[in-house]
Amino acid sequence: PVAGLVAFLVFFTAQRAFELVLSARSARRLLARGGEEHGRGHFPMLVVLHTLFPLALAAEVLGLGAHPGRLAPLWVTLWGAAQVLRWTAMRALGERWNTRVIVVPGEPLVQRGPYRWLRHPNYLAVVVEFLAAPLMFGAWGTALVFSAANLVALHVRIRCEERVLAEAVAGPSPGERERARGNGRERKREPQRRA
Repeated sequence: PVAGLVAFLVFFTAQRAFELVLSARSARRLLARGGEEHGRGHFPMLVVLHTLFPLALAAEVLGLGAHPGRLAPLWVTLWGAAQVLRWTAMRALGERWNTRVIVVPGEPLVQRGPYRWLRHPNYLAVVVEFLAAPLMFGAWGTALVFSAANLVALHVRIRCEERVLAEAVAGPSPGERERARGNGRERKREPQRRA
């Protein structure tokens, strides 16, 4: 399983590095168009989680001797399906896809691709990935610990996104509109992104 683990870790690291580059480029474009970032406080939690995940997997396989079981082909298939879902979600969002929560006022929600059927397809892909990837190698400890930690992180992240979406759909409260009028400007708050 060592060769398979090395191949997976190389792929995982390259994928995350590519996503960070893509995200930084998208963030610059979104912010240049007037986008606003939300949920900065929870972002480091996601970074730590995605950094420790491959390290824990490697430690469990190499250090604790985890090895693939009979269901390894099932886990490989689920992991592959998660990758397809992730990429279709990213493609549907286009330059709106980001590792951060950035909202550009006035842009509608994406309703194409997997967003026609799922509220957060990208996060579903990550949930499946954090379960299936370790189980491909028989690393039950990594699968359980990181799946649980990921669910906590996604709970925080999704609540942030849903709050931003709900505020944007409802528009500013009467008090916010009054304050905005007092400042001589109207505030528009409409989201455009779901993960």
